[in-house]
Amino acid sequence: MEAPQPPRQSQTGTGTDNFPILETWDPLTKHEFIKPVKQINDGPDVAKFLSSKAYRDIGIFVLQLNRAMCPRRSVGDDGKDKIQTFQIGSEYETQPVRSVRRLQEMLARIESYIDEAPPDQGPRRFGNISFRKWYQLLEQRVTDLLEEFVPDSVLYFGPGGEQDVTAIDELTAYLLGSFGSAQRLDYGTGHELSFLAFLGGLWKLGAFKDGKPGGEIERGIVLGVFEPYLRVIRRLILTYTLEPAGSHGVWGLDDHSFQPYIYGSAQLSRAITDAEPMPIEGSLFRAPKPAQVVKPEYVEQERKRNMYFSAIGFINDVKKGPFWEHSPILFDISGIKDGWGKINKGMIKMFNAEVLSKFPVVQHFPFGSLFSWEQDPNAAAAQTTVHMASQPTSSTSMPPPPSTGAGPGTAAPWAQATTMSPSSGPGIPYSRAPWASGHPAPRPSQPRTSATDSGRSPVTQAPWARSSDRPSG
Repeated sequence: MEAPQPPRQSQTGTGTDNFPILETWDPLTKHEFIKPVKQINDGPDVAKFLSSKAYRDIGIFVLQLNRAMCPRRSVGDDGKDKIQTFQIGSEYETQPVRSVRRLQEMLARIESYIDEAPPDQGPRRFGNISFRKWYQLLEQRVTDLLEEFVPDSVLYFGPGGEQDVTAIDELTAYLLGSFGSAQRLDYGTGHELSFLAFLGGLWKLGAFKDGKPGGEIERGIVLGVFEPYLRVIRRLILTYTLEPAGSHGVWGLDDHSFQPYIYGSAQLSRAITDAEPMPIEGSLFRAPKPAQVVKPEYVEQERKRNMYFSAIGFINDVKKGPFWEHSPILFDISGIKDGWGKINKGMIKMFNAEVLSKFPVVQHFPFGSLFSWEQDPNAAAAQTTVHMASQPTSSTSMPPPPSTGAGPGTAAPWAQATTMSPSSGPGIPYSRAPWASGHPAPRPSQPRTSATDSGRSPVTQAPWARSSDRPSG
């Protein structure tokens, strides 16, 4: 199958070189849409994905949203510093621009389908079969939903003329992929990634032009759309006991989600001006301490305001027992002494390594024109690592190409934007770290694995999480 052709519009956004933003396409220029299809069929395909335009655009959009959530510092009329924070339940959610409000209404409609597909009462631990009925309702109504809640200028983007494939086809693929698998009765970070792509596709098509650029509309997207989406997902998980998809189990960050930890840690990072980059250490004045995540009563308070604590709160809703036992990675991270800025930097690295670079997570991501499989001409040559070599393959797959030594890896522009290069090396790069030794609670012993055990990568430590190591850059 031929790789999709690149869009004719500029591939750069309107941000500065230091803070790039995802492009928006020119509606006056004819664009050829492509029905999204699966391209990642074997482990070696992940390396190609990591140098694709889709990977670049996903990274740019994540960092764009992330930086928007960081508190802002300005000088008031009295000459004193003013700090503005962005919280769950703020005006970005309760008084949003029309584009955000319509997506909120669409999510509410999607959630209402649960009432039409009550869970089966039969005994089963995971995966209530009634989820398939709920998903079937979504499939049957998705086109009507988009036509009701998304403007025609977005759905029928570009100058007139009949096209076999339209923006609806591409947006539908990402929206349907956002709510779990009806076949496997599961939900995970790959589905969450699909919703990010749905929002990114809307951005490219100009759906959010009614918002104020420079951070305001991005905050509306995160707090007004992404957080409500997570609430729908959490209700689906609880209603239909959806199994984690592609989870590392106890050695993963979270069974179902990742992005709320990115945006939530950004909410608590040290305040910056609009001209400053994301802080790589430090915290907002009077921000909750990372160690507070182990206190359920404190989490209950903060989950109403902060996305990181909201995600922790959901873990507490579904898991019992000591926090260090069921969530050892988050427990280790709670021991960081260098502030939420360092946690945020580490979360971006983790996202790149454990979501975008993992075959089980990205294998079902479809590629069209909004997120193109075509190679990014500015991407560095992919370097073969033990981690990449251990990706699953089929018996017919060619082995991964040898390292060319041309560069340090797939250093996408979005990684450079925060002075963070993509993670390299084998295994789970954010596993147990010795810096958390100050915790009074005992911690479970690490499971012993090797690079060849069950085809899994070896477990490694997380240098970024050591509070004694000041981040570079």
